[in-house]
Amino acid sequence: MCSGRYYTARMHSVRARRELAILVFLGLMLLPSCLVRKRVVKAPGTNKRETRPLLTATKEELIQRIHAVSDPIVSFTMKADMSPSIGSLYGGQVTDYATITGYVLFLRPNDIRVIGQDPVIHSTAFDMVSTGNDFRVSIPLKNQFFVGQNDAPANSKNKLENLRPVAFLNALLIRPPDPGTFTVFEDDTNETRALYILMILQNEGGQLTLLRNVYFDRYTLQITRQKTFDSKGYIVSDTRYGDWKPYSGILFPSDIDIQRPQDGYEVELRVLDMKVNAGEVTAAKFILNQPPGAHVKELSSTSTLKPGQPVPAPAASAPAGPHIPVAAACCQDTRR
Repeated sequence: MCSGRYYTARMHSVRARRELAILVFLGLMLLPSCLVRKRVVKAPGTNKRETRPLLTATKEELIQRIHAVSDPIVSFTMKADMSPSIGSLYGGQVTDYATITGYVLFLRPNDIRVIGQDPVIHSTAFDMVSTGNDFRVSIPLKNQFFVGQNDAPANSKNKLENLRPVAFLNALLIRPPDPGTFTVFEDDTNETRALYILMILQNEGGQLTLLRNVYFDRYTLQITRQKTFDSKGYIVSDTRYGDWKPYSGILFPSDIDIQRPQDGYEVELRVLDMKVNAGEVTAAKFILNQPPGAHVKELSSTSTLKPGQPVPAPAASAPAGPHIPVAAACCQDTRR
């Protein structure tokens, strides 16, 4: 009986993790420029044989390479092409939505804002903010506003109400191992691939659990992938990185593919412009207020606030500026 209830609760939890992402992408479907196509995901194939010489590194040198790409970043603003998809990422039908313009703002240690904007009519498809453990999501086209905590249990009866802005944060940033964690080094090289894998583990009640894997290309020693896991060892996030470029003198991947298999969505980002540590990103840019008359859903409880009923103001006291203009001003596309 207990196992049956646990299974039922787990299935509700998995379904619940899909709602907010679908709702976000629903906003994309309502945009005039939105096109949709369906595709079938094929099983991974083999890469053609490489002839370049392999590079070598120790575990300590790999950890230092993570520090080298992570430690210099205090803040950034990013403009990117953002291509979302929903479906069975590991085999099955996937629905691709039109590429939109995305803006990402980050401020150390954990503040992030992600704005999706239609590239033609310049309307906001979604606006997501995470500061510390709190997050807010605005979907203007659906007149909906979500508030909650990043660690809130995934028990909503609605679909996809567990998309968090922090999912972008954990994918875009490759952090060094935290103090108190353990690291294991693996050389995963054969006729089809040549990788170093740094596994990061923690001790939970006397048992080691896997937190993250960071993958390094042995031909370049650049980071190509990062996986995060839940307490049972299932993949939470699988992010691939490519085409590393210097932005403000700091290397950052310009191709980023974020997959969330448990949540059933994927977002591909192609960086168009990025400014690192430019001093433009302040706490005031992470204030997202409830739009007048928006239907509010508090994800940390089962209650739904009435339309127009105010939610608690963000912790920061600085006034909020314009949403899209602020992001656009920070990330001007300089291409001609």
